[in-house]
Amino acid sequence: MPTEFISLTFANASTELNPIPGAGIDPAYLVRYAQNLDDYQFNYTLVPYGSSSYDPFTIGATIAAATKKLKIIIALRPNTLYPTVAAKALATLDQLSSGRAVVHFIAGGSDAEQAKEGDFLPKDQRYARLEEYIRILRRAWQSPDPFDWDGKFYQFKQFSNHVRPVNGTGIPVSVGGSSEEAYRIGGALADIFGLWGEPLKETKEQIDRIYQAAAEAGRPDSDRPRIWVTFRPIIAQTDELAWHKAYRTLDILKANQAPISGGGNKPSDSKAPQVQAPTPQNVGSQRLLEIASRGDVHDRALWYPTVTATNARGASTALVGSPQTIAGSILDYVDLGAELISIRGYDNLNDAIDYGRYVLPKVRSALQERENKGPDSA
Repeated sequence: MPTEFISLTFANASTELNPIPGAGIDPAYLVRYAQNLDDYQFNYTLVPYGSSSYDPFTIGATIAAATKKLKIIIALRPNTLYPTVAAKALATLDQLSSGRAVVHFIAGGSDAEQAKEGDFLPKDQRYARLEEYIRILRRAWQSPDPFDWDGKFYQFKQFSNHVRPVNGTGIPVSVGGSSEEAYRIGGALADIFGLWGEPLKETKEQIDRIYQAAAEAGRPDSDRPRIWVTFRPIIAQTDELAWHKAYRTLDILKANQAPISGGGNKPSDSKAPQVQAPTPQNVGSQRLLEIASRGDVHDRALWYPTVTATNARGASTALVGSPQTIAGSILDYVDLGAELISIRGYDNLNDAIDYGRYVLPKVRSALQERENKGPDSA
């Protein structure tokens, strides 16, 4: 399948560099952002989930109404919605968007975050619940015939789903993570597997592990998960200008973290005691921090100080360089097997426009040139 591009959804103009305290949904901004993604031929947008954030389904329906081709990935934690309800909700969005719905499952990497919404299962059981959840959804989408379920986490009788996916059989399922349980469940059940940006060597090792899990589950090579890798590109006209921009970005990230990690009231409160941020519980963030400890720059343009500045909070690895350098870096990951590339910056709307103007066309042009030359041109 062709290489496709993903961006994160932003519901207002607040950014990590210029946060707007207490910002709510700005409907005009949300629509403008989504329409720019559509216009610049991004393929997907991920609607994120947080225990204190907005409802992804409502945001997703708004995006669907404002766009023509953009696919909507709904981030979903199984503890927040019963699987029979989720099957109908996702199929409803799929119908409203004419077949553009995708779901990205989050098992839950933080006990504290899960507890905020009443979920006290340990992590291994959260993954077991996720596996059961996906199997229920797949069955509910496959046929409108009533069925019973008697599992460890869910039990019901004679559920029938008459809200059918547009294709009649299902909606693409994405799973992410860096733990063995994530690899096992994603390899066995996912259509898409999401990874955070790591160096090429480590990314290849993760892809191999996912493919191995798919094979162990009996899936042929033609049916294994598509690989999704996420980066935070920092681009400028030249590599030199991009690196200047990267260090300016890093300074602002550090300043904006200071009131949180140091306990001060403002970034300049240098006398406030510096408190070491706790080690993240999720394996993905731990991996990023370990890689960051080995050096700042990896491979062609992968930059890790943004990881340490944010304590590996979410997708935080940057690619730094000119559009040509960024495109070349993305192609390195495509050559490893990544078919979906998620890119979002630090100036959300303007960066998405820049990527659409200067990066996506270069990647697609290079891939088209390879295709024209034949299979040995990579």
